Amino acid sequence: MTSNPKIAIVQEAPVFLNLEASMEKAIRHIEEAANQGANVIAFAECWLPGYPLWLDFAPGAGLWDHPGSKTLYRLLAENSVQQGDKHLARLQEVSTESGCYIVMGTHERAGKTLYNTSFYFSPGAETPAPHRKLIPTYTERLVWGRGDGSTLATIDTPWGALGGLICWEHWMPLARAAMHAKDEAIHIAQWPVVKEMNQVSSRHYAFEGRCVVAAAGSIMSKADVLAGLHSLGEDVAEAEALLESMPGTPETLIHNGGSAIIAPDGRYLTEPLYDKPGILMAEADMKQLLEESQALDTAGHYARPDVFELKVNTRAMPGVSFEDEEAGA
Repeated sequence: MTSNPKIAIVQEAPVFLNLEASMEKAIRHIEEAANQGANVIAFAECWLPGYPLWLDFAPGAGLWDHPGSKTLYRLLAENSVQQGDKHLARLQEVSTESGCYIVMGTHERAGKTLYNTSFYFSPGAETPAPHRKLIPTYTERLVWGRGDGSTLATIDTPWGALGGLICWEHWMPLARAAMHAKDEAIHIAQWPVVKEMNQVSSRHYAFEGRCVVAAAGSIMSKADVLAGLHSLGEDVAEAEALLESMPGTPETLIHNGGSAIIAPDGRYLTEPLYDKPGILMAEADMKQLLEESQALDTAGHYARPDVFELKVNTRAMPGVSFEDEEAGA
């Protein structure tokens, strides 16, 4: 194991809405990145099996009782991972076989509710560590439930703690403070696409947290979206019509990437990659973490616990819990 990790971001399109086919594609890209020497491999927000981009681009997607939206939700739920399932088990096997740490954005189903969940896979682990997005942003609330503090976690690597946040969680100051207190060495910032303000936020996080940041975005054309829907082999005219209503030609890039890897001082280790697929890779100089921390450690010498205090509830908060009858007797 090298003293400095090679960090990779897979900026490729999934097979939209098709979990099985997207899994096959993910494993091929993981093996490709591993063969190039990657130690940590990251994918974009909910890459399995694709960001629900109709929420942002299809007129009418937010109308009450819209048949196309309901159908797309069903298809997404049917193609979401569930904790303990064969898909997560397979990715765990790939992590162990390759020796790579893998961060995969997913749609996770628990009961009938979907969550925007990132899973962190460690070589040799039994199961991955999940992080559920705390607050779905704007129209995302039509699709996802809210996570809780029980999944605000990091995993250990030879280079220090590996953690991450999803999209607009990076604009939650207290979430950032909680993660900085966990002393992240490598942070995965997952986005659907890394637009200008998302670049600003990712670079700010690296500077504020004195950590390496991999800002992972996806690339997807309108043709990719429709091809993914057709790959499911269902007659879903309402869903297809809603996706067709998104503006642009088949070649139009709805998500155009922007993935980048950022040093602890906010510099780009790899410039943002826009408008094309690819695997970005950079070797991170981990000595910089301590060198940059001389001036700023927000959870240490730059904190003022006599003025500010943050308490984080890390208990799971289910909607329903059942008490043991004998214990209550």
